[in-house]
Amino acid sequence: MSSTAPRHTALDALHRSLGATMTDFAGWDMPLRYGSERDEHLAVRTRAGLFDLSHMGEITVTGPEAAEFLNFALVGDLAAVGVGRARYTMICAEDGGILDDLIVYRLAEAEYMIVSNASNAQNVLNELGNLAEEFDVEVRDDRDAYALIAVQGPESPGILAAVTDADLDGLKYYAGLPGTVAGVPALIARTGYTGEDGFELFVKPEHAVELWQALTKAGEGVGLVPCGLSCRDTLRLEAGMPLYGHELSLSLTPFDAGLGRVVKFEKEGDFVGRAALAEAAALAERQPPRVLVGLVAEGRRVPRAGYAVVSGGEVIGEVTSGAPSPTLGKPIAMAYVDAAHAAPGTPGVGVDIRGSHEPYEVVALPFYKRQK
Repeated sequence: MSSTAPRHTALDALHRSLGATMTDFAGWDMPLRYGSERDEHLAVRTRAGLFDLSHMGEITVTGPEAAEFLNFALVGDLAAVGVGRARYTMICAEDGGILDDLIVYRLAEAEYMIVSNASNAQNVLNELGNLAEEFDVEVRDDRDAYALIAVQGPESPGILAAVTDADLDGLKYYAGLPGTVAGVPALIARTGYTGEDGFELFVKPEHAVELWQALTKAGEGVGLVPCGLSCRDTLRLEAGMPLYGHELSLSLTPFDAGLGRVVKFEKEGDFVGRAALAEAAALAERQPPRVLVGLVAEGRRVPRAGYAVVSGGEVIGEVTSGAPSPTLGKPIAMAYVDAAHAAPGTPGVGVDIRGSHEPYEVVALPFYKRQK
């Protein structure tokens, strides 16, 4: 892929016609916002929002040894995932560092679709391609085969139900089923990155515009709005969801990130990084690593990634993500802090914002949890 001109999704012209502010994100020209990011954020929390996520990386793995291969390549037990279900997992390096966090859908007995972050898609594809040589599988780059549209928020089931006869009531969280949406064949997944109920729709790029327009029309009466990457970030931050390059990186293992639960040592056979991850797990038990916590500002100054977290004049951690929270009405942050300062309500914690130690309250994640 060329590193010069950004790539465009199938909805590019439509975003521009809606007056979107565009930005380069992981080599793609993507909508940052259409109007007010705060209004877009609150629409998703209270009504519904429509997102273009076509920059995400889709990789299909097929073949008689697909389940065994993914159990070797990834840290999760993908063989145990039923057809039509999805699993959050990670691909790690031999030393246990996180290469990417992924959602894997099992589409058929011998067919899986892996969805990676846009910034890591090529690396994940290369790694899977290298590892596949020992297995009877095909690893296919399907990034150009799909557009991905998400409808998220409390009104999303009703909006989607208006344009599909698929059994949405029977579709559980982290499941997917093939269906027809607005006359277009789609994989309908009940997944998302906002902390709300919602759906992600994988369709052919040539169907993206008509699907977007049909969903827009179906959502007119209930306050659906188009949403950009900016509010996607504040929504996932409030929901305590990690973002690669911020809360997750090659220098952290899943145990460092507090996500050791995704590593399934009990599955059959070896897997990439097993020995290093077993060591990381044992170390985390003996000597807890820094803990990912929430921080809520007492003042108005917004913390940013990389800012030091301080207590008693000592640096005790680092902010990984920070932004104003439209839901809480205050600046919030996620940060890795020393275990001794990780308990909610720990006194005397602040963030160093350009030399000034601003007071912050330590809270448990997530900041926001929807009412079921």
